[in-house]
Amino acid sequence: MIYYQRGSSSDRLSAFEMKEGLHHALRQMGEKKRVLLIPPDFTRLHSRAGDLTALAYDYYKSSVAAVLPALGTHRPMTEAEIAAMFPGVPPDLFRIHDWRHGLATLGRIPAEYLAAVSEGAVDYDWPAQVSSLLLEGDYDLILSIGQVVPHEVAGMANYNKNLFVGTGGAEGINKSHFLGAAYGMERIMGRTDNPVRDVLNRASDQFLRDLPIVYVQTVVGRDDSGQLALRGLFIGDDEACYQLAAGLSLQVNFTMLDAPLRKVVVYLDPQEYKSTWLGNKSIYRTRMAIADGGELVILAPGLREFGEDAEIDQLIRRYGYAGTPAVLDWLQSDAPLQQNLSAAAHLIHGSSEGRFSVTCCPGGLSRQEIESVHFHYADLQHMMQRYDPESLAEGYNRLGDGEEIFFIHNPAIGLWSFRERFK
Repeated sequence: MIYYQRGSSSDRLSAFEMKEGLHHALRQMGEKKRVLLIPPDFTRLHSRAGDLTALAYDYYKSSVAAVLPALGTHRPMTEAEIAAMFPGVPPDLFRIHDWRHGLATLGRIPAEYLAAVSEGAVDYDWPAQVSSLLLEGDYDLILSIGQVVPHEVAGMANYNKNLFVGTGGAEGINKSHFLGAAYGMERIMGRTDNPVRDVLNRASDQFLRDLPIVYVQTVVGRDDSGQLALRGLFIGDDEACYQLAAGLSLQVNFTMLDAPLRKVVVYLDPQEYKSTWLGNKSIYRTRMAIADGGELVILAPGLREFGEDAEIDQLIRRYGYAGTPAVLDWLQSDAPLQQNLSAAAHLIHGSSEGRFSVTCCPGGLSRQEIESVHFHYADLQHMMQRYDPESLAEGYNRLGDGEEIFFIHNPAIGLWSFRERFK
């Protein structure tokens, strides 16, 4: 059922309109006595999910039993991040998701199904795992809140991914990530019809029907001045609501170019991007737009580590972004990598496969560390002076010396490709 829908590529929902839309949906659902809120974490600060979570808390007050940020494999939020993203929500309501413990396996999708939808890329089964908190609270409403945007693992983010990955377990996260990587990231991004989403949707149909889940989904894009704008709000309990949001996201967040780009410069906000695990969105989202032999420059003042998880960080440092053939070869004999398939998937995602160069300009990692994972290194201060994020326009820019670049202020907002590559 769809409780509320509004959005278009020209819409700009105000804070008041966002509140009215949420309240309209919540009134239709009737009185609730125990509510669980599942928003994204600080890495989705721009999603407006923080504001919607605060509005939902203000609406239900004492009926809100807990807030469970959908961390997935990310680090827990700090007190300062919680206060900044969820103003007015009592900090004692927040629970920390642990992707290795405190989980419930609802059932398994058989290996034959995964082999069929992946065209033989994988042949393992998949566990439908969520935080046990979803099952143990006797809730009469679980409100999953987040942003629909192109995504490297699920094609388009949000909907049931927020639960099966955001509150999921190690096996489920590892296998879903590797499923997408083995099938081919460029065959998935920007599409709701793909093997990963097929598996998530089948798991929803089989294992989530008895849970009172409603999805609050935003679509956020940039206006003509480069400022973020809330283009859509879709609230419902089924896939049809998600498909509406995804359709708008493709209009708002997907930039189709007529020709490939020779040089792309991406800026990573230091508040959001402290690891390549997150910051490699600069590679994922631009790879289909970059010309063979082109260059991607990543301005990363907050970059201080590779993985959000200590074990994964060590695996990235050990192997680096060496390309798909190398990762598949390592998987034949390396037990730690076999047990961390999401890390293997990330190593594939973060490689340009030798098609273009990646120059990383980190604020907290050394030249030796950057070059050890097969990226080029450049000095951050020097590159920030040349490519000043405050003075560059979103998209095409010509510098004073005639150099032409394509600038992206936040890669999480979109997906870029040229027409011949996206088919």
